[in-house]
Amino acid sequence: QVQLVESGGGLVQAGGSLRLSCAASGSTLSISYFGWYRQAPGKERELVARINTGGSTNIANSVKGRFTISRDNAKNTVYLQMNNLKPEDTAVYYCHANTPLRALEYWGQGTQVTVSS
Repeated sequence: QVQLVESGGGLVQAGGSLRLSCAASGSTLSISYFGWYRQAPGKERELVARINTGGSTNIANSVKGRFTISRDNAKNTVYLQMNNLKPEDTAVYYCHANTPLRALEYWGQGTQVTVSS
């Protein structure tokens, strides 16, 4: 089992920045990918960014150049640095982790990010 706890959400004006953190605990050595998803009202949950154990990343086109994902293995923490935020980035952001081939998946409780225009 893996537990994920997000923090760092909040209200920010357009053009501002936020950094989300996801603290992982439990059987973290089993995890191959950590990622961030988001879900806006009335929309499906979508992948924002993910990072694997080797440090390779995938970033959604909608946030490329503005968002960066990173991980601190010593702290078992994954970060999402969000710069130049736009109102369309408003959503609940979820931390996600999966074992190889998505045999097991884990979700955090979510953190609200609201960007005002």
